[in-house]
Amino acid sequence: MRKPFIKPAAFALLGGTSLSSFLAAAPLTLDEQVVTATRSERPVRASLAATTVIDREEIERSQARSVPELLRKVPGVTLSNNGGPGKNTTLFMRGAESDHVLVLIDGVKVGSVSAGLTAFQDLPVELIERIEVVRGPRSSLYGSEAIGGVIQIFTRKGGGDGHAKPWFSAGYGTHDSYDGSAGVAGGDDKAWYNLGVSSQDTDGINSRRQGSNYYEPDADGYRNLSGTLRAGLRFDNGLELDGTLMRANAHNDYDDIDRFGFFHPLGGHNANADNRQSVAGGRARFSPLEAWDVSLQAGRSEDRSRSEVDGQFDARFDSKRDSASWLNDVTLAEGHVLTLGYDWQRDQVSSSTPFDKDSRKNEGGFVQYLGEHGRQDWQLSLRRDDNEQFGTHDTGNAAWGLALSEAVRFGLSYGTAFKAPSFNELYYPGYGNPNLDAETSESIEASLSGRHEWGHWSANLFRNDIDDLIAYDSTLGPFGGPNNIGKARIDGLELVLGSQWLGWDWRANATFLDTENRDGSANAGNELPRRPQQAFNLDIDRRIGRFGVGATLHAEGRSYDDLANRNEVAGYATLDLRGEYWLDDEWRLQARVTNLLDADYETALDYNQPGQAVYFTVRYQAL
Repeated sequence: MRKPFIKPAAFALLGGTSLSSFLAAAPLTLDEQVVTATRSERPVRASLAATTVIDREEIERSQARSVPELLRKVPGVTLSNNGGPGKNTTLFMRGAESDHVLVLIDGVKVGSVSAGLTAFQDLPVELIERIEVVRGPRSSLYGSEAIGGVIQIFTRKGGGDGHAKPWFSAGYGTHDSYDGSAGVAGGDDKAWYNLGVSSQDTDGINSRRQGSNYYEPDADGYRNLSGTLRAGLRFDNGLELDGTLMRANAHNDYDDIDRFGFFHPLGGHNANADNRQSVAGGRARFSPLEAWDVSLQAGRSEDRSRSEVDGQFDARFDSKRDSASWLNDVTLAEGHVLTLGYDWQRDQVSSSTPFDKDSRKNEGGFVQYLGEHGRQDWQLSLRRDDNEQFGTHDTGNAAWGLALSEAVRFGLSYGTAFKAPSFNELYYPGYGNPNLDAETSESIEASLSGRHEWGHWSANLFRNDIDDLIAYDSTLGPFGGPNNIGKARIDGLELVLGSQWLGWDWRANATFLDTENRDGSANAGNELPRRPQQAFNLDIDRRIGRFGVGATLHAEGRSYDDLANRNEVAGYATLDLRGEYWLDDEWRLQARVTNLLDADYETALDYNQPGQAVYFTVRYQAL
């Protein structure tokens, strides 16, 4: 049996800030509004949840070419990639399963209904305004999936002084990689709009290691064409309307077995998939009374894929999710807000392999109370979901913060969450198990954080116990199938530090995990697969006149690729350098070297990762 790296004290990150006296004394300006942690607008520094915000400025400064590149620098987040740009990428937050993270785009829930995952690799990074990442259970506000946390992506919005402002970027780099984006944004305080398109095309790398299963000796390319439209109006009576359209089309080459499930005598087969992610949503906000704010939202998200092997049709999966919500924020008194909400959702799946059932409905209602008194503040929430397949599920969350001084704050919280099984787990012919129960979790968290003239810091501990984990059970049927046989305990520590020193902006975080399989099988006591025990990120940047320079160090400890902990994935570290030069206030040139030391590493066993690469970009943003 492994010994945990920390004692099993049940703690985790609350990572926010606290009361008005503590907030007013904080020298750093953190007045940016976030919505994901409470489903209503609040300053990020007032959030009781562990919240990380990645804004447009950071996206452009980092020169990231994909959403996974941005997310892997968030505390508590690690990713597993199957062989380079555009390949299947799964995300683990605080050690929870990859399908235990809820993902929203402009408030609309996204992801594959059949597989239960979100294709982060296909989302257009150049069309994103900001990303909010909330770590910790949030089922008491959102329902299913939010065991590890919630990621909300906001597309570019527009606004300004009433003039149309075009923008574009163009880039080229290693592996014959082309990137381009263009758009126009405008508006004022009464109306706003942003229309944008982006594209990416790369020859890629050979996704599979030589000698591994499915290996085919060729580069596996990727291309993506995406577009977004977002617009809104604000009327004199306070009514605000906002709408979003997003579509991302991707073509991905990879190595696979043939369409009948056989290996090629000398290796794998050439395979490719066409994928489409789309989101359409609209929201109306108004105030019937001075103390009562109402928000109505409806949307549809789709995830479609069609694959071929050796030029022959292989499979098709189309999933669709319709959703609607009604939120009511009632201000009871200064510092005291009561929220009442109702969510409706209908999931549907269609595929080349007929499912036993192809749709299900979920309704959920919740109540939340945000309050403060003296040096204390709190967040209390309770929710009930009624699922057409699983019946009712009750979840709750309680968080409390205490300002120990004008600079230092302590926080404590407890939360429960659940995850409904995917359509593949329930109904896939010859494999699915319609008797599955939802996966459930119980988490307790604590944090200590500070904000000073020299910067900010936080130290956060957490424990998450997950029951009824869905895992493969060989005793079911002739080929086995999924069953609620898993249990896991995850202990973790997150450290965050941000400061300015010697003229440089420093941002660092470290995550330490101890994951334990508790399913009672021969794998009991083992680590959960693809969760490195340690992860570290360091970003430094400096602006010198018209020049900007920076570097990113990312490191992960070793992990295992299987439940039996026999297949080890070695730890690694990569170093990226970047620079940019402003020709004037609107034009700039950027250059970036990734994996400078050409580290040879994997995040999933037998899947290659890119070596050293160089990219150049030119950007224009009208003022």
